[in-house]
Amino acid sequence: MKTVILSIFLLCTGTQAINLTEIIDASLAKNPSLESINERIQANKYTIAVSNQFENPQLLITKNTLDASQAMSKSVVTLKQKVPFYNKRDTNKRIAEAQDALLHEKLHAAKTKLVEKIKSEAYTIWKLDELYSIIDEYVRLTKQNIDLYESYTSIDENRHMGIMKAELSLSDLQIQKSVLRKKITSAYARLSYLAAFKVRHLDIDLSIKEKPNLLKLQKSLSENPDIKIKDKELRKQNAKVQMADLNNYPDVNLIAGYAIRENFDNYYTFGVGLSLPIYGTEDYKEEEARSLMLSIASQKADTQISVNATLESYYAQMLSSYEVYHIIEDEALPQVAHMFELSGSSISIGADLFKYIDVLFQKLDLEQKSIKAVANYNVAKAKIAQLKGELQ
Repeated sequence: MKTVILSIFLLCTGTQAINLTEIIDASLAKNPSLESINERIQANKYTIAVSNQFENPQLLITKNTLDASQAMSKSVVTLKQKVPFYNKRDTNKRIAEAQDALLHEKLHAAKTKLVEKIKSEAYTIWKLDELYSIIDEYVRLTKQNIDLYESYTSIDENRHMGIMKAELSLSDLQIQKSVLRKKITSAYARLSYLAAFKVRHLDIDLSIKEKPNLLKLQKSLSENPDIKIKDKELRKQNAKVQMADLNNYPDVNLIAGYAIRENFDNYYTFGVGLSLPIYGTEDYKEEEARSLMLSIASQKADTQISVNATLESYYAQMLSSYEVYHIIEDEALPQVAHMFELSGSSISIGADLFKYIDVLFQKLDLEQKSIKAVANYNVAKAKIAQLKGELQ
């Protein structure tokens, strides 16, 4: 039923804009990389089901070659059943259940990484689209001013040079548009791969809202997927240590036999068998299991340090983008806008086109940096959300 609903959804969204939430939901429902982990989880359920079962009994049939007239001539049917030492079966089940919890945690971690990649690619598309739109607008403005400048009846050498500079700038803008078209196509291809279906149009709007707070972000790392994976690995290894300790105690083999004799009475035999751990193998294996548990505990501590360092790096990127954006929007662009107005009004009375083009491209450069700052801010935010274990 889920597959049918997903297919209908993809069919309906194939020709219209789709938002980021819809892409993430659809990808989490049907991404092949996640399906492989789901299958491993399903396979482990069978492991759990058999983890506390008894081993299959053994049936042995033997016959000797003595003459039937002798009392020792017999055919024997023997049944052997291994009975594990107390709590071994339950401990074995705990190992399988710990593996199940570990696989679920790995699935969650894979989902958070997939969501982060989808977000980052979507934000890249937003950035490229915004850059393309603004360059398209500047192409229009440049053409408009070239036409205006050429409309003057008398064009001296300086004015002719101004037109040439404007035309060269126009060519540069056209080149940038061509490069951006290629990048947008590539970005949509990457997003379609991550989403596991074809995305043709993305409906997305980005902005910079609040200033990031490092202390607040650090407090939100309790659900970090990598740390939780190490917790689950530690839980599984602890169960293995318990099993290694229990293996020092021998399992019991219950034996029951029935001897058949042609000329004498048949009889039953009963017995008990034990494995004798006298060579120290179990002790070595127990120490090995304990060492591995200490190793995982050290890995967890290292992961915690790594996650904190990564968070600080993303925080620095986020803070820098926030500051750059506000410097441009609150300080630089208002000044350039005033210069732009002055040069724009001067152009209408035949002033130097060189100065106008310079101001125009200063404004373009600032607006491009503002767009990139917004995109970088949100990319860093998406990476931090992945560290927090978020799926949206």
